[in-house]
Amino acid sequence: MIVAAAMLLSVPVLSGCDGNSGKIEATGKFEATEIIVSAEATGKIMELTVKEGMTLLAGDMVGYIDTLQLYLQKERLLAGSDAVRARRADVGKQIAVYEQQIANLNRELVRAKRLVESNAGNTKTVDDIEYQINTLNRQIEAQRSVLEKGNLSADKESHGIELQVAQTEDMIRKSRIASPITGTILAKYAEPGEFTAIGRPLFKIADIENMVLRAYFAYDQMLGLKLGDEIQVSTSTSKSEGNIYKGVVSWISAEAEFTPKTIQTKDERTNLVYAVKISVKNDGHIKIGMYGDVVGPGAREKSN
Repeated sequence: MIVAAAMLLSVPVLSGCDGNSGKIEATGKFEATEIIVSAEATGKIMELTVKEGMTLLAGDMVGYIDTLQLYLQKERLLAGSDAVRARRADVGKQIAVYEQQIANLNRELVRAKRLVESNAGNTKTVDDIEYQINTLNRQIEAQRSVLEKGNLSADKESHGIELQVAQTEDMIRKSRIASPITGTILAKYAEPGEFTAIGRPLFKIADIENMVLRAYFAYDQMLGLKLGDEIQVSTSTSKSEGNIYKGVVSWISAEAEFTPKTIQTKDERTNLVYAVKISVKNDGHIKIGMYGDVVGPGAREKSN
């Protein structure tokens, strides 16, 4: 079971936007998409190799939960499937004896009719042979019906077993523990040898290569802002100049927030704020929860 979450720790700290080069327009905190990877099977953890700080690629196998009982269950089902298939009758072979008898009787019928035509035989013999042929044809139809019904029942039973095998294989696949995304391990919640159950968290991973700065903009600043706009983001602090990154506006809140909520006059609309997400490519220096500033066009951009 995989649970996705994002760190929503941003605290708006708005500053004036006077259009001067390099001025801070908004401040927020960096977030990353976090995923808590949970167990999808119940049993003993046989292997779990993740460590905090480890970088994984999407799909990387990092461990598995005991699958011995599932393997034995699958083998038992396969053996049962073989037994069911062995019960299927070969309809052609089963009725071949009757068809051969009919062929023999047809030859005798031809001879009997010739004898009757030459006045050397009697019609009763012809009638008896035709009766036997009709009887055998009815027996073939009845036998074919019985065999086909038996085969249909076996096929349905075999299909049911195949579904159980597929279900068991799915449970075996879910016993393998893999990384759902490319990212860095933030926390580890379980160890090899422990017993786990479906839904129990195993580790937490975050995509820290693609960070998001959640910042808040005043109403008048939003007038010229739209999705896809490139914005400069700074990680500077009061003691450090920090770095400048290129960011792209990836989300803008559909609703504004009043500060305070009760102000609704036209003159006070500058106090409206909008939440904005700015996607930033991380070079390794940006950390989750770190403050970031949206700056004007004159700021220094970090060279990569």
